[in-house]
Amino acid sequence: MFNEKMQKLGEERSVIREIFEYGNVRKREIGAGNVFDFSLGNPNVPAPDCVREAIVRLTETLPAETLHGYTSAAGAPEVRKAVADYIGTAFGVPMSADLVYMTCGAAASLTIALNALCEAGDEFVAIAPCFPEYRVFTEAAGGKYAEARTDGSFHLDLAAIDRAVGTRTKGVIVNSPNNPTGAVYSEREIEALAALLERKSKEKGSPIFLIADEPYRELVYGAEAPYLPRYYANTVVCYSFSKSLSLAGERIGYIAVNPACAGARELFSAVCGAGRSLGYVCAPSLFQRVCAECLGKSSDVAVYRKNRDRLYGALTEYGFDCALPQGAFYLFMKSPEPDAKAFCKRAKEYELLLVPSDSFGIEGYVRISYCVSQETIERALPAFERLAKEYFR
Repeated sequence: MFNEKMQKLGEERSVIREIFEYGNVRKREIGAGNVFDFSLGNPNVPAPDCVREAIVRLTETLPAETLHGYTSAAGAPEVRKAVADYIGTAFGVPMSADLVYMTCGAAASLTIALNALCEAGDEFVAIAPCFPEYRVFTEAAGGKYAEARTDGSFHLDLAAIDRAVGTRTKGVIVNSPNNPTGAVYSEREIEALAALLERKSKEKGSPIFLIADEPYRELVYGAEAPYLPRYYANTVVCYSFSKSLSLAGERIGYIAVNPACAGARELFSAVCGAGRSLGYVCAPSLFQRVCAECLGKSSDVAVYRKNRDRLYGALTEYGFDCALPQGAFYLFMKSPEPDAKAFCKRAKEYELLLVPSDSFGIEGYVRISYCVSQETIERALPAFERLAKEYFR
């Protein structure tokens, strides 16, 4: 009677969302202060002042039909121009407003881009560990999903990517700073990846596209995230303001097609067509304009860095093995037992809500989202210490 595939997706929520909903139940049962929820990447740092100032100014000066009415399907022209101008100035990549499409956040950006690119038989390769919904988005677009694992330090393994990319590969999804590891791929890594994809494209006889998933671009700690269109022509950037401006619930972002892309104009037409077919037209009008006034700004990254340092320092002191994040707001910790799901179940006994790594494309780790209050971290540390004593006596 119904679409069985969609019904299954609805009944089997993502692991991250499942744990988040469990946390909501526990908070009602025993009080929010007694539950240590590290499941969801939901920013707790306030949006920068420019967001509030832009909202106030825009609501006081713009007529209602402009403020809350429909924009053009691809976004308000002045907003698209502002984004294009910012990209050109900030990253040295000439961008055309006619190749910018405003979206309802990163999920919409990715699903639109994948639907625009995917033809029958196409395959898309993600660099694992990675966001679990890449598989869902790819398969929903009609593509085949594959993964290439990173090396032991969670950086690009060029040999693994070389093996994964074949004649059916249409695109490679790259997320840096990375969810869930916090790794930031270096310029040398990106240059090597670009050279590999150039070679593979020549062997295939048609372009392989790089899909840059960039919701964490501004959240870095002493590292620099290379802007991929500077290194590889056939790049489509999928950006979200959810993390940088702490606007996750407002669902706002954009797609930028590199003008140097093969068939850039035709690809953008496909982006518009995919947005139309999926119903992703006219992203939220007010927040299009708000974000246009806050380009290049971010929430207080120093708070995330402080959280990272406190959590990493304490957990490694207790005996846990963690990768030190260079960006984003996730700590990737090795499970002290082979079954990460079993470890997360044990952690629940201490009201610690952690996400097992299995759905991210790697076994034996857990993701800890530290975009929480500093008070939450301090209150959680005794629970982590008691948990550690079960494994490291």
